[in-house]
Amino acid sequence: MDNGRRIEFHAHTIFSDGVLLPSELVRMAKVMNYSAIAITDHVDISTLDHVIPRIVQVSEELMKYWDITVIPGAELTMVPAKSISELAKKSREYGAKLILVHGETLAEPVEEGTNLAAVNADIDILAHPGLITDEICQVASNNDVIFELTSRRGHALTNGIVAKLAIENGVKLVVCTDAHEPGDLINQEVAWKIAVGAGLSKQQAREAIETMPERLLKRIV
Repeated sequence: MDNGRRIEFHAHTIFSDGVLLPSELVRMAKVMNYSAIAITDHVDISTLDHVIPRIVQVSEELMKYWDITVIPGAELTMVPAKSISELAKKSREYGAKLILVHGETLAEPVEEGTNLAAVNADIDILAHPGLITDEICQVASNNDVIFELTSRRGHALTNGIVAKLAIENGVKLVVCTDAHEPGDLINQEVAWKIAVGAGLSKQQAREAIETMPERLLKRIV
């Protein structure tokens, strides 16, 4: 596996629980040979109108000066499952080009039903979805929602079952970091190991770290 340019769709800054300014995060990604990075800070109904426009603003500003695509996004996090569809719509209205939903990870007490509500909403990626089911996968496949394989400790416990059921049901996969601090960013070699370690074949791993990220990037920018 060559260590080519990376596209990252899940990262946080001081606008939620990350430790970096958006400019710091993007600069570090550029130095690490990323071609694109999304800023997807945690939001709920109380913050999305404040956070998303500022992410849009800084994304546009940084791209004036640096050769890296910065994607303004949002991660709907620990919100009531029944509110996800409406919050996704509002996030789009405020300028988010990429929407993630914080899935039913084993590491945190996410409301049951979040995954199903997410794959039925206008979102792009279901992040660290935990113990998914065939039903969730089938809806995700029909609605073109991508599942995340993650490098983040705790959330990564279910990468294996996510990979297995996604492949069986035709759900697309991407490898993301859920970065909160500088050491969380990874290169393509590490992303490859995460994909293969989750049980993907070499071809499937390449799709998860190269083909699908490139397709998603073209779709949203």
